Amino acid sequence: KAAVEKLIQDYFDALYAGDVAKFREVFHPACRLFTVSDGKVVTFDYEPYMARVAGRPSGQSRNDERKDEVVTLTVASPSTAHARVRDVYMPSHFVNELTCLKEGDRWWIVAKAWHVEA
Repeated sequence: KAAVEKLIQDYFDALYAGDVAKFREVFHPACRLFTVSDGKVVTFDYEPYMARVAGRPSGQSRNDERKDEVVTLTVASPSTAHARVRDVYMPSHFVNELTCLKEGDRWWIVAKAWHVEA
């Protein structure tokens, strides 16, 4: 569980800093990311998501308030885990579902689905 908690903290840190290199350490290169926009499912592959992060100012650079929260964390097996987390990229607040898998001795986020709360 501690290794998955570290992965989630690294995700929060990468998100706040807008750190693409750090994101590459937490997201598996084959990951998929999902949201719903205007009532339709929108998906991102790894590289387009990295470009999206690289192309926007970070919360840290704007001195945004940081609000990271692990709502639930379940390690279902030696190689699968799920986390529901909340975070902020101002002005929006997000709920994220993160699916994690362990490959060798390393945990990765392999899928992210998010909802904008505000």
